[in-house]
Amino acid sequence: MTQQTRFSLLLIMPLVILVTAFFVLPMAGLFARSLVSRSGAITYVEILHTPRYLESLLATVIVASITTALTLAVTTAVALFLARNRFPGRAALTTMLTFPLAFPGVVVGFLVILLAGRQGLVGEVSRMLTGEKIVFAYSMSGLVVGYLYFSIPRVLLTLMAAAEKLDPALEEAARSLGASPFRVLKDVVIPALSPAFIASGALCFATAMGAFGTAFTLATKIDVLPMVIYTEFTLNASIAMAAALSIILGLITWIMLAIARSLGGSSVAAAG
Repeated sequence: MTQQTRFSLLLIMPLVILVTAFFVLPMAGLFARSLVSRSGAITYVEILHTPRYLESLLATVIVASITTALTLAVTTAVALFLARNRFPGRAALTTMLTFPLAFPGVVVGFLVILLAGRQGLVGEVSRMLTGEKIVFAYSMSGLVVGYLYFSIPRVLLTLMAAAEKLDPALEEAARSLGASPFRVLKDVVIPALSPAFIASGALCFATAMGAFGTAFTLATKIDVLPMVIYTEFTLNASIAMAAALSIILGLITWIMLAIARSLGGSSVAAAG
């Protein structure tokens, strides 16, 4: 073994130890736990034949998809504006928009309750205007709002970095040829930002799929997979089912990340 080979092995050894200790062994243990029940591998078949599990899986994917779409739509305009304009207070505004990164999921859920709960601001305003309270904090809408709260800062930073690297000459050339602002956005800006969309969208989807703290606070009228896993493990003492659901949740998220990585190249890995 050459000195260069030994040096390369020495460099990669910490990564091998880290991946083995914190990913390979826990995942292997989780999969083994999913097979310890009397049903064995049939546990996974039971998931497909149990409406509660399928509905929670579908609800989780829907919430994550809606969150990703809304987050990308909102942050694209904000990222382009902040990347192209310099004004007093810009740094403070950017800091304020990314401030939710400091909040854990439970705090985000509590903020949504203050906004749209039974005693929330939206309910009080709607009662004064219409005589009826609008309460949506504990439904899918409230969960999406909570997920948006911590998803927007993550996506915003990625899109801002990509928008700052756009070549203004391409947009100027399109305008000189008579393209409207909407056409420039559609044919020049959006395609140029597509790797950042894929990277940040994949990260947003994966985060929303596995978010627990916000769901624990808000999901009283909707079952999402993290809450079902928690219930199976703590209340039903069904460790095998909780492990199987965890494997499925992780597998779906990994597939989405793998697809995004194949479409967006290394940008997904960099964003994650």
